[in-house]
Amino acid sequence: MKLRLNGRIWLEGDERFMGIGRMELLEHIQQTGSINQAAKAMKMSYKRAWELVHSMNEQSPQPLVITQTGGERGGGALVTPEGEQYLQYYRQLQARFQEFLQQESAAIPF
Repeated sequence: MKLRLNGRIWLEGDERFMGIGRMELLEHIQQTGSINQAAKAMKMSYKRAWELVHSMNEQSPQPLVITQTGGERGGGALVTPEGEQYLQYYRQLQARFQEFLQQESAAIPF
């Protein structure tokens, strides 16, 4: 049996701020322009997706996602420039973390 390391990495303040799931949620919001559609793509309830967005927005100095209701084109959601910066940083952090796990897994002596 070959052993390997596994793990997850989060950004935290007083509570969890950004992890792989929240990163994926923001990416789906970018792609779809909708929290509801992002939730469906992740097989997550709209309520849970909204709670995650609200949590990130509350913890950040600037909102990561803004929403608009109704109107001629209907509602929607947009990842803000601040949200895009967090996404970019977390993607890079996640890549470095995965590289670390691979390197350390290769060094396991048994």
